[in-house]
Amino acid sequence: MTKRPIIHVLTGPTASGKTARALDWAERRGAEIVSCDSLLVYRGMDIGTAKPTREELARVPHHLIDLVEPRERYDVQLYVAAAGAAVEAIGRRGRPVLVVGGSGFYLRSFFAPMSDEIEVEPALREELDARLAVEGLAALVAELRTLNPEGLGTLDTQNPRRVLRALERCRATGRQLVELAAAFRAKPSAFADYEVKLVRLDCAPEELEARIVARVRTMLAAGLVDEVRRLDQVGLRENPSAAGAIGYREVLALLDGKKPLAALEGEIVRNTRALVKKQRTWFRTQLPPHRLVMFGEADELFEGQ
Repeated sequence: MTKRPIIHVLTGPTASGKTARALDWAERRGAEIVSCDSLLVYRGMDIGTAKPTREELARVPHHLIDLVEPRERYDVQLYVAAAGAAVEAIGRRGRPVLVVGGSGFYLRSFFAPMSDEIEVEPALREELDARLAVEGLAALVAELRTLNPEGLGTLDTQNPRRVLRALERCRATGRQLVELAAAFRAKPSAFADYEVKLVRLDCAPEELEARIVARVRTMLAAGLVDEVRRLDQVGLRENPSAAGAIGYREVLALLDGKKPLAALEGEIVRNTRALVKKQRTWFRTQLPPHRLVMFGEADELFEGQ
């Protein structure tokens, strides 16, 4: 039986020390790093994302960093295609692959399918968008219930976007949501031909709190406000995902006069702390079985590799 090639994946919450550990492991193993961070794809978003420095990028080849302008949209489908190409190219060079990052939706693509590949005709999408505007959300939910006698499962019926997407898929396929969900779960992931070895890096609560505060202070001292001001001038707000990122949204509020400078550090720290809490919950409930390494431990990340 042919042995599957390996993808090493290192994840963990924001400020847990992933960059340093990844660089150390990759240098010693001759590996190349594939970013799994939904913000590192944006050019110019450097300070607020703690993007690897020029010196760090020079130490180890990196992929999927600085792909698009901040005003441009980027999604998981684009990420999966780019990551697949990068992983394949690294493999052809005979070098190990190390995926690094904590963006849950992107990370999940290495373990589960991310797209049902259902094609929705533009005319249908336009029809439902118009109905939502005229008839309201309740009318679309009512139609969904009619089309789904077996129930709507966990669908958030208060979320217009999710209701629209669900109704589009039911109308386009003639199938119920439970059927579509079962078919989706049966699909292989985009990386099913690889063995994925996952390690999660974490910190003790007091250590991580100190690292979050130090991280935010470093960003502000490095010129985060000027970075956001510059990006705002070239269309940052045209992309809600980029403009809404922690560090960027708080500075935009500052620039708009909605927040005082004195409150900036504390607000970014609080929001980063809240993000870490969400990340930990996601890791606990969504990741497959994996190895946990605590910050400061000298253990080899990937045992036997």
